[in-house]
Amino acid sequence: MAEGFGRWQKRRQKLEARKDFLSKLNRIVPWDKFRRCLEQLATQERKSKAGRKPIDPLLLFKLLIVQQLYNLSDEDLEYQTHDRESFRRFVGLSPSAEVPDATTVWLFRQRLTESGLIEGMFETFNQFLERSGYAAKGGQIIDATLIPVPIQRNTRAENQQIKQGEIPPEWEGQPHKLSQKDTDARWTKKNGESHFGYKNHVNIDAEYGFIRNHSVTDASVHDSQQFCQVLDGDNEGDEIWADSAYCNQALEEALEVVGYRSQIHERGYRNHPLTEEQKATNRDKSKVRAKVEHVFGAWVMGMGGKLVRWLGIKRVSAQLGLKDLAYNLKRYLFWNKKEHKTMEAQCV
Repeated sequence: MAEGFGRWQKRRQKLEARKDFLSKLNRIVPWDKFRRCLEQLATQERKSKAGRKPIDPLLLFKLLIVQQLYNLSDEDLEYQTHDRESFRRFVGLSPSAEVPDATTVWLFRQRLTESGLIEGMFETFNQFLERSGYAAKGGQIIDATLIPVPIQRNTRAENQQIKQGEIPPEWEGQPHKLSQKDTDARWTKKNGESHFGYKNHVNIDAEYGFIRNHSVTDASVHDSQQFCQVLDGDNEGDEIWADSAYCNQALEEALEVVGYRSQIHERGYRNHPLTEEQKATNRDKSKVRAKVEHVFGAWVMGMGGKLVRWLGIKRVSAQLGLKDLAYNLKRYLFWNKKEHKTMEAQCV
């Protein structure tokens, strides 16, 4: 028995010494600031003092962060929290404590969605970043990425009614079927391929790469239509980078009037291809603009992908708001580690 315990302890020490990402995140993030936001949730009146005590909302919020960091379903989140000690430590559950079930997580996320608090918590962390020396600077980079959702198998007539903002009459008498239909997602084409879902429009600062503003639309909305929505007036830099989808003469003139320097890629047209000089200029702009691709790459390579499991733009917006916040938490850990390495190098 002693030998078995010794092996277990040695294995745990080895894991701790390597890379416990969640423990480091737990240590540096100001979770109490999120708790103050969560206190705004309306407390549900209890009919009796008997039964289980209410679950700490911060614990549930941290479960939602874990869910976005690893792109887990509610059921998988419940199972993985039972199975993985690192998850339990991160959210603050003792080895013997009961793990909140999938329904509890779903209901909590619904309350956050209905209250609109997710956006408030996103802004709370951005304010913390600014006070911690990570204010938006260096200019801003704007881009959008497609967010796939499960494809709806509708008839052509049903799709036409949905586009007109109507619910097909045959669905209204089938509430279970209606609850499984996403009437907000739309089709779009990119590079000749059809995609169904939504778009997440983001603005990152060129200096630190944090998401500063974001907006969610259905996939059919053109990237440029959300440009003003995600523009960050607090960025200390005056340059704006974006790909050629945002190239618009009127927009360029408007940016110049308000004091911005456009670094938007130039676009070629039929019978008017880009000159070699314009291509060279675009390549130079890409050296900075490519930083925004790191955000989307991190979602795919390090956060389980971009697919969402929820229906409707309100719920999808809530999930993507949590994902953008989770990305910023990871980014803050990156800069925190870099800062410590720099300090250690200076002390040597």
